[in-house]
Amino acid sequence: MAKWSEMPVSSKLGVVAGAAILITAACYFLVFSDLITANKQTADKLKAVQADNQSLRPFEGKLTELDRQIENLKQQLEIQKRIVPDTKETDEFIHMVQGAANAAGIEVRRFTTKPTASKEFYTEAPYEMDIDGPYYSVLNFFDKLGKLERIINVSDLQMASVGDPGAAKTKKKYRYAPSETVVASFVATTFYTQDTQPAASAPAKNGPAVRTVAAN
Repeated sequence: MAKWSEMPVSSKLGVVAGAAILITAACYFLVFSDLITANKQTADKLKAVQADNQSLRPFEGKLTELDRQIENLKQQLEIQKRIVPDTKETDEFIHMVQGAANAAGIEVRRFTTKPTASKEFYTEAPYEMDIDGPYYSVLNFFDKLGKLERIINVSDLQMASVGDPGAAKTKKKYRYAPSETVVASFVATTFYTQDTQPAASAPAKNGPAVRTVAAN
């Protein structure tokens, strides 16, 4: 085999060209092939993302409207919770009723909780009440109850004069002011949404628990 120095120029050029081709082929299979495959995968992912973006483009103009609707629904939910809360909230209920009584100018003499009653979508929470005051003030009180945010149903209403409070089925006779003319007893029922499924029946040991708020 001829030495490199003895080879003609054309042969040297051929050897160099062949070596370059071999090196290029090796680089392609060892390095550039993986890069090309990775680039193709990236390009395919990019096309998929662009296709998704394009499919969502018609909704872009509706985003503000959707945000507004979501905000309105949140506000409606908060209002609904005030009308029919998630829990019984007895203290808050007493505060609301007492506020209506103070505004109407009547006396709340008794506020007794009764056992709740579970329905399909809500629970009834009844309270027995004794009140007294001037006739038109008592009417004003019931009007204010009907305008409170929380739903309140009044039932079993009994009304009588202060001279014969027993006719109104109040629990006791109280010391009435000279301006007071009528006494009344009734059941005020409100509602909440939790514990709507009846619990498993079990014998009660001491009867249902009640809570009474009474005035002298």
